Amino acid sequence: MELRHLRYFAVVAETRHFGKAAERLHMAQPPLSQAIRRLESELGVELFTRTTRQVALTGAGEVFRRDAEHILKAVDEAVARVGRFSAGVEGVLRVGLAGSASYRQLPALARLLKRELPHVRMEVHTEMLTPAQEAGLTERRLDVGLLRPPVRQEGIAHRALAEEPLVAAVPAEHWLAEADLVRIEQLRHEDFIMYGATLGSVLNDAVVRSCLASGYYPHCAYEVTETSAALALVAAGLGIAVLPDSVRSAPREGVLCKDIEDALSVPLVLAWREDDESPLLRNLLTVLERNEMFLEGRAGRDRPDGREGVA
Repeated sequence: MELRHLRYFAVVAETRHFGKAAERLHMAQPPLSQAIRRLESELGVELFTRTTRQVALTGAGEVFRRDAEHILKAVDEAVARVGRFSAGVEGVLRVGLAGSASYRQLPALARLLKRELPHVRMEVHTEMLTPAQEAGLTERRLDVGLLRPPVRQEGIAHRALAEEPLVAAVPAEHWLAEADLVRIEQLRHEDFIMYGATLGSVLNDAVVRSCLASGYYPHCAYEVTETSAALALVAAGLGIAVLPDSVRSAPREGVLCKDIEDALSVPLVLAWREDDESPLLRNLLTVLERNEMFLEGRAGRDRPDGREGVA
């Protein structure tokens, strides 16, 4: 059965007139009549009753009309969908992100995609430290990553999204609970909750370097693999955690976040494979550029609170 015969049938069924149907299909009436006859012969049923005055659907024709409409609609949708996919406006974007990026940057990115590329669906892989995201990109399991540099794998391009100050997450009943601002020195005797030492955490490195600048090495009481777990342990009063400022975007009961006067900041970048020439990636970068999501594209306007952008 040829698809064009289904289309011929659908137009005749709608117009109930071979002449009008032929005119709409931009063809002569005899070939149209012959095509419908061949379709009826193939199906083994009469689809139309024909008189000199009118054309009407038979009972079988009415049943076939409904199914044909569904088939043709599905075909048209498939054609449109593959066109959107090839244009990079539909598809799946596999995103890896650092745990803390899920609090501010992921919602901002999701809102932007929903508005600008509504047919693109995100497949999100959370709580991935930089080495894991680099591996995911090079092994083509991820399309983009929201990670904290340095990027050590060759073949990965990146652009800066944010430069986040570090904050001290302390239990609600901590002795620093009333402080507006703390110093790294004040955390000297605290139990730190940190990412596992073997995970290659860029954040861990920034925390350790901040503490070393004040003359001590942080005492790690608990190791975690997820930012949410670190905050849960802080809420339980088991220690403090030094985390990116973006964790403020999802307040947690029992946890207070305090600005640190003399801590380092940690960057966040969008990373992708240099050899990725997919239209979807190209459109994503264009959308981010147009909406001034990259640090270098903001004309001096940073967004430290994350309310309007990814920073």
